Amino acid sequence: MIRQVTVPRIAVATAVLLALLLAAGWLTREDPASKPYLKILGSGFMFNYRVADVYYGFTALVERPLPTGSIIEATFEDPAGGAGHVVRTRVGTDTARYSLRSPSVRGVEKDRPYRVAIRVLDREEREVLWRDRLSVRSQISDAVVPAKPLTVGPGYARLRSD
Repeated sequence: MIRQVTVPRIAVATAVLLALLLAAGWLTREDPASKPYLKILGSGFMFNYRVADVYYGFTALVERPLPTGSIIEATFEDPAGGAGHVVRTRVGTDTARYSLRSPSVRGVEKDRPYRVAIRVLDREEREVLWRDRLSVRSQISDAVVPAKPLTVGPGYARLRSD
C-alpha cells in the first residue's frame, strides 16, 4: 500500500529531522565553560638595538567570553632582580586579542627562563577569575644591546642631557 505525501506528514518528518540534528549538535558541541579564559598565542623577547631597548611579552586570545571591563594582569619577572613589573589592560568589546609587554629591562641572560604570572580579574578587582603562568626564554643575552641609543630622529626618543 502506497502512502500519500501530505503536508502534516512532511511537517512531522521535518520536525523529527530537526530534533535529531539539534540533538547531534548538542552532543558534539564544545562547552565554553571547559575552556580557559585566555589562550597564549606566543611570547618572546624584543631587542631594539637602535634605541637600546629590551623588553618581553606575550599575546593572548580570549577563548571564553569575559565580562567587559575585566582586567588582564601580567607580572613580569625583572631579569636584573627586584620586584616584578605589573602590567594591566582592560578587556573591551573591540578585540579578542591582547598583547602585554614588560617595561624596558636589563640583565637578560641567554636560555634562562623568566616567569610571567597572568591573572584575569573581575572589573571591580575583587575576584580572580583565572590564573596561569608561563616562562619566556631569550635566545641571546642583552649584552648585544648598547648602553645608550645609537640614533635620534622621528619615532625615536630624544636623548636627555643630564
